[in-house]
Amino acid sequence: MTTSTSDLSARIGAIEDGLRAGTVVPYLGPGMLSLVPEYAVPANPEALVALLTARVSVPHKIRNRLTQAAQFIENFKHRKTLVDQMNSAFAASPLASPLHAWLAGLGLPLIVDAWYDEAMAAALQEAGVSWGEVQGLSQSEHFGTWTGWYDKDGNPVPDRAPDWKTILYKPIGSASPAANYLVSDTDYVEVLTEIDIQTPIPQEIQALRSGRSFLFLGCRFNDQLTRTFARQIMKRSSDRHWVVMPEEPTRMEAKFLGEQNITRIVMPLSEFAERVLAPAAV
Repeated sequence: MTTSTSDLSARIGAIEDGLRAGTVVPYLGPGMLSLVPEYAVPANPEALVALLTARVSVPHKIRNRLTQAAQFIENFKHRKTLVDQMNSAFAASPLASPLHAWLAGLGLPLIVDAWYDEAMAAALQEAGVSWGEVQGLSQSEHFGTWTGWYDKDGNPVPDRAPDWKTILYKPIGSASPAANYLVSDTDYVEVLTEIDIQTPIPQEIQALRSGRSFLFLGCRFNDQLTRTFARQIMKRSSDRHWVVMPEEPTRMEAKFLGEQNITRIVMPLSEFAERVLAPAAV
């Protein structure tokens, strides 16, 4: 579903209202890093796999395939080597964009962040809100435990704290605080065998998504993994969602957007950020 010029402002206004009311959940992808180019970490799967394969030789046919290249490194160089490579890729001190900061300051009940960087966490820390996070865990390192909870200072905790205003959900892990990564084929196979019955998704996240809409920022759905995670995380939420996507969707992306009733906002993410941030600057 694509927005037209005539109702674009109204739709952005509705999104802003929903965010302020806590009824819209931001779902962030690696494209959010386009807003902070000085944050020197991989800003998409292609950049990440290029870094990994520059340091470890992998067969040519999988050099551009992140999960397969990561699996090769894990199999032939050990899991620790893969984790060390991921840590190195995301070692830069985190920087947040004004859009990250604005979202952090809203005190949203839930923010989903589906990349390994720490920009959103840094923005929440800077905003001074009460927050904590939950991350997906690799079964190769944490067999039988699907998620790990951490307070704002990175300390492991058994569950969310009652005073947290915002939960940051990192379904594929994060560099900080504990180097949790879902990145290899095996990591994803383990999760995908259970995700249909929602086992890897915390009950708290399932409760918070109920009845809420999702706003996808910096996301593409041009591979099965991103579509599957988004579909399962959105399950039993509202039937009204949006994605900021200036690029023409692929056939499978268009099918996914239609199936999930995700309205496409056709503008660059930087322009969307300028629009929602404009009132704050007045």
